[in-house]
Amino acid sequence: MLPRFFVSAIAIVPLLFAVGVAAESLPKKPNIVFIMADDLGYGELGCYGQEILRTPNIDRLAAEGLRFTDAYAGSTVCAPSRCVLMTGLHTGHCRVRGNQRVPLRPDDVTVAEVLRDAGYITGMFGKWGLGEPGTTGLPNRQGFKHWFGYLNQGNAHNYYPHYLWDNEQQFPLVGNVAEKGVASKKAIYSHDIVTDRALGFLDDVGDKPFFLYVPFTLPHVNNELRRETGDGMEVPNYGPYANENWPNPEKGRAMMIHMLDRDVGRIMDKIRKLGLDENTLVFFTSDNGAQQEGGSKLEFFNSSGPLRGFKRDLYEGGIRVPMIARWPGMIDAGTSSDLPWAFWDFLPTAAEVAGAVAPDKIDGISVVPTLVGEQRAGHPQQQHDDLYWEFHERGSKQAVRRGRYKAVRLSPDLPIELYDLKTDLGETNNIAAAHPDLVAEIDEYLAAARTESQHWPLKKRKRKK
Repeated sequence: MLPRFFVSAIAIVPLLFAVGVAAESLPKKPNIVFIMADDLGYGELGCYGQEILRTPNIDRLAAEGLRFTDAYAGSTVCAPSRCVLMTGLHTGHCRVRGNQRVPLRPDDVTVAEVLRDAGYITGMFGKWGLGEPGTTGLPNRQGFKHWFGYLNQGNAHNYYPHYLWDNEQQFPLVGNVAEKGVASKKAIYSHDIVTDRALGFLDDVGDKPFFLYVPFTLPHVNNELRRETGDGMEVPNYGPYANENWPNPEKGRAMMIHMLDRDVGRIMDKIRKLGLDENTLVFFTSDNGAQQEGGSKLEFFNSSGPLRGFKRDLYEGGIRVPMIARWPGMIDAGTSSDLPWAFWDFLPTAAEVAGAVAPDKIDGISVVPTLVGEQRAGHPQQQHDDLYWEFHERGSKQAVRRGRYKAVRLSPDLPIELYDLKTDLGETNNIAAAHPDLVAEIDEYLAAARTESQHWPLKKRKRKK
């Protein structure tokens, strides 16, 4: 079997003619908006089964668009997931495979660069995580004309920071005083000003096509505040949940999701007000699974839904995420799809929608036929043979989804676990012993699915003596 890195480039070749035909059916250069929550669980939205928290604006997106049940993040933590989204390469091939501060390089091609070169105005507002000050990984050096927010995931823990970044200049948040990630004086809540900047971008684009990337920080916790006070769910107030008889961390988690939903609604209202609705493709998702931090408990709101695990796991609860796509007149309202796809598919999808050319050697494939229908797209939907992840905290984990089956290996020296997601979505019954041939095939695949990296070697777990 060829490594997946090369298969996608080869598989696209027969579709080039069909994609050219599809250009007559798809609108030319529609706007693309990608909104991403931070640590939002699969089960924390009403449209994905949440029964306590209220998320009317995101639920409306799903009611007016397409809800995916089997969509996956790029990784189970922040930075690598964002790298996968930007570059179309999974964590076996991409530059950033963990939360260490390794910057993107000049030769890394991002979706922002692809769309910029196709004539799009590109803007990003929120959390980046792919390059420190002065490095080649800065957003402005990776395709974004405008950006405002946090450069790294560590600083983004604090919702009342001294400053944010406005392109490559520090933008003081006057009145905020913080030390080691914990604010002693609070004047400006970072999420609010980030949202305002995103709305301002929409006001300023005029009649040019645009790509708006909004990687919100909500509902990520403030880990430093958690260590100091026991409650890391940093919010200005508890809003509609103030009078609930819940522990404060649960009120905070609920309020964070409330603010996230509120501001998704504000962005959609702005798009409608500006008359951009019919020509704008909107995605909503999360960068990984639900967090079990900040003092709140997963089981309180059933944050992972029916899935096993959470952030930092390669079980489904760590990587399967909500994914909604809305495009009036192009995507049928109130529909759902069980197509398995992942963040590395976004770049070729956006490229096809924009009439642009994606880089050759990527892991992603376009999901445009699923979004708008194969007839309108002009070609059938390709499907991955395998979806691959690796993660490098406390040793090295690997996982692969192959059709109905999901394999997880928690360390290079541990056996492969195998689950049938069709009958066991919660990954409770390890059936590896009953499928030795499939396990052997997956073992061979796991060795071939990745390229070596000096920053991300496969390491065994350290065992307690």
